[in-house]
Amino acid sequence: MTWLILAQLVNGIAIGMIYALMAFGLSIIKGLLNIPNFAHGAFYALGAYLCYSMIKAGLPFPLALVLAGAGSAAVGLVFDRLVLRRVKDGDYLPQLIILFGAALVIEQCLLIGWGTIGLSAAPPPLLSGAVDLGFTLVPRYILFASIVSALVISSVWLLIERTRLGATIRAGIDKPDMAQALGINVDLLLAFGMALGTGLAGLAGALALPLMGATSTMGGDMTALAFVVLVIGGLGSLYGAIVAGVLVGVVQSLMTVIAPSASTVVIYVAMIAILLIRPQGLFGER
Repeated sequence: MTWLILAQLVNGIAIGMIYALMAFGLSIIKGLLNIPNFAHGAFYALGAYLCYSMIKAGLPFPLALVLAGAGSAAVGLVFDRLVLRRVKDGDYLPQLIILFGAALVIEQCLLIGWGTIGLSAAPPPLLSGAVDLGFTLVPRYILFASIVSALVISSVWLLIERTRLGATIRAGIDKPDMAQALGINVDLLLAFGMALGTGLAGLAGALALPLMGATSTMGGDMTALAFVVLVIGGLGSLYGAIVAGVLVGVVQSLMTVIAPSASTVVIYVAMIAILLIRPQGLFGER
């Protein structure tokens, strides 16, 4: 039993890194635009479908991952420039409705473009098989996906924490009015944040393709999960998104051993419990 729990713990950390990558992008958008991106899961699904098409077109898997993330970022940027920017200074409710409508539009476009049947792609031969950790065998692709997620999150974190652009982003998150008064182009900053956040969502979807496949409705489930991660970690907290993503992945994985039918419910119970104890989340400041 012990080895099984250890195996699920490793799997949970690996899957949790993909959750963290998804929530990290959502946290960036929430921090900059100050609105919950209800279309975030749709960009996750878009990334999975783009990755599938590029693999079938014969592109190398690493390149397919990069282009899937870049494609989702491009769509997110176009959406921000053509639609979202027109209502960003307006009431809160129209923004939420537009984001929710965008999720439905993208979902229907996926159905039109790729059909109603779920799609999947096997990992490349180099990432097939498993790695023997001594106490369990872990699929190579799961380790690859978790390592890539960790590297991308670390790179974005370094960008935000250690560069001039990152300082500008933090200023836009914490004090947008003051940043604009100091000459920072907040509008351009918001566009960059939207592209970065949706790009991370698309990359997460591409990484999840060999693990979970691709369906047009996969974004809805992941959006709900990403918001759970965001709430547990603390709204606007980049660190919280990482820690909560791994935590949710571990809890969900361990519960599949203890009580498989409750593996999803327990995550929402944990969210409620944390909010009762600490309403701002684990790392939220307010």
